Amino acid sequence: MKVSEILATSTKAYPSLEIVPPLRGMTKNELLESIAPFMEFNPKYINVTSHRDEHEYREEADGTFSRHLVRNRISETTVCAAIMSRYDVEVVPHLICGGSTSEEIESKLDNLEFLGINNIVALRGDCITGEKRFTPTPGGYRYASELVEGIRKYQGSASYRRSRKSEDDRYFCIGVGAYPEKHFEAPNIETDIANLKKKVDAGADYVVTQMFFDNQVYYDFIDRCREAGITVPIIPGLKPLSTSRQIALLPESFSIDIPLELTEEIAKAGDDKERVYQIGTEWCTMQCKDLIAHGAPAVHFYTMGKSKNIMEILRECF
Repeated sequence: MKVSEILATSTKAYPSLEIVPPLRGMTKNELLESIAPFMEFNPKYINVTSHRDEHEYREEADGTFSRHLVRNRISETTVCAAIMSRYDVEVVPHLICGGSTSEEIESKLDNLEFLGINNIVALRGDCITGEKRFTPTPGGYRYASELVEGIRKYQGSASYRRSRKSEDDRYFCIGVGAYPEKHFEAPNIETDIANLKKKVDAGADYVVTQMFFDNQVYYDFIDRCREAGITVPIIPGLKPLSTSRQIALLPESFSIDIPLELTEEIAKAGDDKERVYQIGTEWCTMQCKDLIAHGAPAVHFYTMGKSKNIMEILRECF
């Protein structure tokens, strides 16, 4: 079932989850067991993030350097296939611009369709290590809006329809990302929302936001988007704080603000790790309940490989 159909037919807010593909070395069973606790809550779908392969240079005995491909994680498509082999849940792999040509992305789409996966989240992707600004792969896409447009154009092509004997040019339901506090590369929120509208106009069906810790930021963002003519569903994304260190790390990594009230509570807890964990869980629970009360169509949780605090929040809210 497409996410767009789930959104259209759901009579109340529902939770969705996002997981990170495991590092190489984890077995399929270990992966599936790590997901098992979430299945108690019958999630509508599970998002699986995508990570670019990178390269490293190794010095050879003769003093020269050779370039080697580094694959640290299992691919998102493989993880999706593993989840589908055991659980009756929709999977939503992320598809990123970085690291692939447009033809390679078309090949990935063919593989997803072969597996029966018709939901994707289209993203630009992050910079690789050492880059200050995103550099597109030669023959690939620079922006997520181009990726969305490319997917729709490919599915509408005569060769695609001939190969499938179908006129369906919207097999894939496409989600895109958004930044309620604006992307760090955008000069202002207005420009960032204009860029989001390009993604929607290119064919995106819905939007999922980056994490935030002040719900008013999300509500203001919704108002701005509607004023800009963006009418598709916008799903809020949440992540509970679990350590005091994240007070510094998350703003640096994701260019987000953390409310003063929350930072002060974390500071009062000092070195009490259990108390910090509890504060983060309670704050996220409060956010989730408030979002549901204000009519959010769903709440998306960034699990980051953790389940305990997310499960506590799901029990309280759904």
